[in-house]
Amino acid sequence: MGDERPHYYGKHGRQRPPGCTDVICCIFLLLAIVGYVAVGIIAWTHGDPRKVIYPTDSRGEFCGQKGTKNENKPYLFYFNIVKCASPLVLLEFQCPTPQICVEKCPDRYLTYLNARSSRDFEYYKQFCVPGFKDNKGVAEVLRDGDCPAVLIPSKPLARRCFPAIHAHKGVLMVGNETTYEDGHGSRKNITDLVEGAKKANGVLEARQLAMRIFEDYTVSWYWIIIGLVIAMAMSLLFIILLRFLAGIMVWVMIIMVILVLGYGIFHCYMEYSRLRGEAGSDVSLVDLGFQTDFRVYLHLRQTWLAFMIILSILEVIIILLLIFLRKRILIAIALIKEASRAVGYVMCSLLYPLVTFFLLCLCIAYWASTAVFLSTSNEAVYKIFDDSSCSLTAKTCNPETFPSSNESRLCPNARCQFAFYGGESGYHRALLGLQIFNAFMFFWLANFVLALGQVTLAGAFASYYWALRKPDDLPAFPLFSAFGRALRYHTGSLAFGALILAIVQIIRVILEYLDQRLKAAENKFAKCLMTCLKCCFWCLEKFIKFLNRNAYIMIAIYGTNFCTSARNAFFLLMRNIIRVAVLDKVTDFLFLLGKLLIVGSVGILAFFFFTHRIRIVQDTAPPLNYYWVPILTVIVGSYLIAHGFFSVYGMCVDTLFLCFCEDLERNDGSQERPYFMSPELRDILLKGSAEEGKRAEAEE
Repeated sequence: MGDERPHYYGKHGRQRPPGCTDVICCIFLLLAIVGYVAVGIIAWTHGDPRKVIYPTDSRGEFCGQKGTKNENKPYLFYFNIVKCASPLVLLEFQCPTPQICVEKCPDRYLTYLNARSSRDFEYYKQFCVPGFKDNKGVAEVLRDGDCPAVLIPSKPLARRCFPAIHAHKGVLMVGNETTYEDGHGSRKNITDLVEGAKKANGVLEARQLAMRIFEDYTVSWYWIIIGLVIAMAMSLLFIILLRFLAGIMVWVMIIMVILVLGYGIFHCYMEYSRLRGEAGSDVSLVDLGFQTDFRVYLHLRQTWLAFMIILSILEVIIILLLIFLRKRILIAIALIKEASRAVGYVMCSLLYPLVTFFLLCLCIAYWASTAVFLSTSNEAVYKIFDDSSCSLTAKTCNPETFPSSNESRLCPNARCQFAFYGGESGYHRALLGLQIFNAFMFFWLANFVLALGQVTLAGAFASYYWALRKPDDLPAFPLFSAFGRALRYHTGSLAFGALILAIVQIIRVILEYLDQRLKAAENKFAKCLMTCLKCCFWCLEKFIKFLNRNAYIMIAIYGTNFCTSARNAFFLLMRNIIRVAVLDKVTDFLFLLGKLLIVGSVGILAFFFFTHRIRIVQDTAPPLNYYWVPILTVIVGSYLIAHGFFSVYGMCVDTLFLCFCEDLERNDGSQERPYFMSPELRDILLKGSAEEGKRAEAEE
């Protein structure tokens, strides 16, 4: 009896020893990893992540850290807070303005001129540079940056002093009043201060929002973990039930998704009706604008109307798809049943996403730590400033030695002031390139980890399909065998596929960066070109991901190199384009419904819990600033967990489907060339193929 299975499998489905593929790309990956480690070591040598935790003054000294001279000065005070409203602050963790460490933030409004002629001067001097001596004129002090021009009532936020700005009856206020008392007891308006503070108000609002969200996480993190554990238990239970009751579970899943969406529509309608007649509920979303407290939107009828329309459209689309694809759903159920059998024989495959998650966490941790160290490698750079003509202007200087240096004698009116955070060494000039290399290596390694998981799962499920006597011909440990085979023989092929995808992704990141830089430009052609490029590379990334996935399956089946596998997978899919476009996507649709069912159920439970609507646990739920913070976290986490479990099924279905197409082309079901598919799968899939053939002949 002839054996027409792929050459990667020997008699009774046991794998023949393969050969190594794409060795050159494997060597390139190893060299790139060595270079990545070297970049990390250099960054860790020069960087200081304490700049993220502890604020630093203009001389690079930490505030509030034990063992330093600023140990009793935990807060950072900015001379000109307006300069903090710059996107460069996010890259360098510093504001381009003189800053000092203080014991407490200022609690009153004072100008330097008024304080100098009053009894408040001793209070004011604690916000001047260390060692300040009152031996200069007012203009000289402000010119040299020895003291701030004005003190603003501030409050500490993340160990930094920010103006206590708030709105009262539509008026932006600092502190509790819109006026201040000067050194002579008279009250004056501070409109000029408000105008300057408006520029920094957006940054302050964002920081306040971030702190409130952080507070919500600190009081609800354990409940979030409980919600994610519930999602994991539901996903695992769903997968186990799918193993034994695939047909019933699919239909139950479809009905439950329809019911959950129906309840969502009903709940939105009830909230929409309840708000009828309430004061302020008819305000439109456009008129309200953006609000940092998202609970405000839930008091608008238009919000619930929008939710109801979105859920209704989604409900109608799902029902119409079920009506028109009912026959395809039966075929997809058969494929899911076969996938359930394969997963049942390789149960440890359900735990493999944990391995992928762990490896991805390592990649993310290394990338994030390296990025932080690179970002904190910058140093305070001081330049010589002189209003008169001086040849030394713009030269670097040291503020501690400048008064006694030769430069100060050559230019008597010159001053050494803080210019920016950066550096003039070769390392500092290469920081941007190192950050790009860091991001590129992250994409490459992350895609390699995902590719390793896909090849491992595909190899395990392919060994199930090409076993003539299931499960007797299965290897003892199919998943471990596939994992070892992928690492030993196909590391180069996986690195090749991941490299192509990483190049496209880093180009997309660069395009996003350029797009942000061009937003202020008025060149419409450049904006149009940038939009077209972003769209093209987005489509290219999606296509490469699809091609890579099927190429990895062919690598697992045949053991060929990446290019050969990608070509064979592409032409195989093109020869079976109808099945690919309909059957494969129907199974993806059914898996999506399963994810929505789990996410929707956990999300509704989290909503009722964190909004104190479950009477039994009203006193247990923590008080929150924004209850949507833990709810969204639970929903996103539940989706990721459900996606991890269903991704195993999705890979199994794709592998079995590709093996089925290959089996159908190589064999005819005779005794000499028998099919390797199971009888149940053969009956329904071949029946569907026959119906397609008859329909095609009738159309011709």
